[in-house]
Amino acid sequence: MSLTLTKRGRIWHYSGTVAGRRLRGTTGATEKEIAQRFAAEVEHRAWQRRFDGPGAGLTMAQTFTAYLDTGKSDRFLAKLASYWKNARVEGITPEAIRRSARMIYPNAQPATWNRQVIVPTAAAINYASSLGWCDPIRVKRFTVTAKKKTPADLAWVNAFASQATQDGLPHLAALCLFMFATGARVGEATALTWADVDLSSAIAIISQTKTEHIRDAHLPSRVIAALANIGGNRNPSELVFGYAGRGSVTKVWNNVAARAGIEPLTPHCCRHGFATSMLHQGFDPKTVAERGGWKDATTVLRTYAHALKDKTVTDALFDTKLTQPDCGSSASIRNHTGNTA
Repeated sequence: MSLTLTKRGRIWHYSGTVAGRRLRGTTGATEKEIAQRFAAEVEHRAWQRRFDGPGAGLTMAQTFTAYLDTGKSDRFLAKLASYWKNARVEGITPEAIRRSARMIYPNAQPATWNRQVIVPTAAAINYASSLGWCDPIRVKRFTVTAKKKTPADLAWVNAFASQATQDGLPHLAALCLFMFATGARVGEATALTWADVDLSSAIAIISQTKTEHIRDAHLPSRVIAALANIGGNRNPSELVFGYAGRGSVTKVWNNVAARAGIEPLTPHCCRHGFATSMLHQGFDPKTVAERGGWKDATTVLRTYAHALKDKTVTDALFDTKLTQPDCGSSASIRNHTGNTA
């Protein structure tokens, strides 16, 4: 028998590995012979499940198909299914999944390996496990070195939008303002069509690429003006900003920032700036997460909360104005109220 019996107090417990599964539990018996029969039955069921159970012969292709049937996007799963094909799930190890990440995306960074391979592969297998088809799996993610994110504050956004407008790029200026005002990712913003925008109600419907969630974002008056300026005929199927995606934005974005003489921030820094500026304006993390489309307030605090360097902030406890406004703080923002679009 592969299972080992151990007595704890008056009760016998079993533990060991059977058919590739780690088993552990109590027999509930005080007599060793009864405990041995109980453990033997547990072992028998484990082998029977291996050869005759619903997951016998389960392949990765079947696993991904079942997971897709729940309505999950095939954005990453299609490539994973192509890699694994009909490999048996029972033979898939955590290290094999980590290796697959390097094979599928050889030039990618650890964060991409985690997001596009480890997370969806483990999720598909664990979904099959919830159906009783196989054992669950836990895969250690690759270590990701967090990069320091510099948020775009209102002064930066003003300078960028002004330069883009001078360069005859009002769509790019509007894109910058929109991302800063709504917290939209660049891919989400460039995918926006006029059917998603209601200027009279000051609302834009944003389809979030990471969470597959749809949210309605409020449009401040300055953003409404910028959108109205580029609206044209507003064909419902037409892209609002006219850019096919992130790739078509990057080069022209960098050129505008260089001509404006400002720090070369990425479009994503506008989303970062949304969160940081809202927090520094005094809005609670839960509200910021709700308005910016983050899953929870913890993500906002962990990723986007930046401590003010101003040591005099504690003066606010006694209703004293701050003496050293910091970049990104509410005081700094109020000092930059240019209205360029």
